[in-house]
Amino acid sequence: MGHGFKSTSSVPSGSARESLVALERAHESAVNDRVFQTGVRKLVQDSWQRSLSLSLDPARVTPDRTLTDAELRGLRNQHPLAAVLPIVHNLLIRHAFDVGLLVAVGDETGRLLWIDGDRVLRRQVEEMLFVEGADWSEGRVGTSAPGTALALDRGIQIWRAEHFNALAHPWSCTAVPIHDPDTGEILGVIDITGGDQAVAPQTLPLVEAAVAAMEADLRIARLDRPTGFSRAHRLHVSPPPRSPRVVAASMSVLGTDNGRVHCGEGSVDVSPRHAEILTLLAWHREGLSADRLSTLLSDQGTGVETLRAEMVRVRKVLALLESVHTIASRPYRLEFPFELDAQRVLAFLDRGAHRVALGAYRGAVLPGSNAPGIVEIRLEVSRRLREALLSDASVDLLLSYARTEEATWDTEVWRACLELLPARSPKRAMVVAQLARIEGEIGTRRNILQRSRS
Repeated sequence: MGHGFKSTSSVPSGSARESLVALERAHESAVNDRVFQTGVRKLVQDSWQRSLSLSLDPARVTPDRTLTDAELRGLRNQHPLAAVLPIVHNLLIRHAFDVGLLVAVGDETGRLLWIDGDRVLRRQVEEMLFVEGADWSEGRVGTSAPGTALALDRGIQIWRAEHFNALAHPWSCTAVPIHDPDTGEILGVIDITGGDQAVAPQTLPLVEAAVAAMEADLRIARLDRPTGFSRAHRLHVSPPPRSPRVVAASMSVLGTDNGRVHCGEGSVDVSPRHAEILTLLAWHREGLSADRLSTLLSDQGTGVETLRAEMVRVRKVLALLESVHTIASRPYRLEFPFELDAQRVLAFLDRGAHRVALGAYRGAVLPGSNAPGIVEIRLEVSRRLREALLSDASVDLLLSYARTEEATWDTEVWRACLELLPARSPKRAMVVAQLARIEGEIGTRRNILQRSRS
């Protein structure tokens, strides 16, 4: 076990294919007709029933509220498993690169905090939102190794169509919960995802050995901790007074001029000017002085006094939400968790989830705004999406981007698609036709401009 993953798959060719076909039929019968066929493992069948009772969609993954980079970083820094990541790397991750697997570490709720391993596979699984920061609990995605291992509090393996969600059917996974060595409570889960290699017979004991090493290291680290900071001592410290309830909020600004702020189960529409203000404050979390904020909004000659009046109105709008949401002054600063859907797109790009990022990109940031600060943000989001897709996207994903309104006339994007397409691909004709159309339009405009000057 200490030598990492074996390079040979344990799944036989003939009988495995027949088993997979039968399993896919059983899955279809369960999710479509609520009829459970024989031949499906009981733990899988029980998990499918739990998933159905939650009315989960077996055909797609519904994204939860995506964590900002700062929120993900905060969860990582505070989580006790951060201290044992070197063990995960030595025992699992460095071997995963060699055999095309991914290693994921999630918290006790099923949220994936760290993912590492094969780079190509990492891009492939983003389509099912298997990315850092995503919630892979059973209550969110249904039957999967990490989510079901947490639900059952035991190590399990899930093979292909045993997953509740059809998007996960190409993959298999093994997961084992990690426990607090003192209390026995679940701290998180470690998962191996990939092809059939991920559920080879030696994979489960290998992950269990890694978990045992992690728990032992946590126990040793606590023995070395000064006695003045023991858990028993902390239990006698009076808890701090409870703060007012603050619930994270988010706002949609992509492809729309009227922002919509979401908080919990509620939401409220905001005017274009208030959407601009909240966008700028969300982008500049450190805060903005009245003069600086006024300058970033100066397309309409907004002075400081006018801005102060607008801030009063913005605060009244936020007061309609179900939680405490305050904006500090001097400088103006949001004093509650607040995320833009544009920031979510960038977070997906940073994690290599390009397909998810493009799917979440509904258009330019507040497209009707001429405020200098908004124009700058709009260009940054658009540029980073374009550069990421040009440098590291598959041809199918790049073609999807090329068909968007933003890239329709972008010759560099279309030429990149042409270079990536195989020589015999039938899609090449469409790309060549689009390039000719763009060149023709440019020529027409050039002639009109020359005539106007003559």
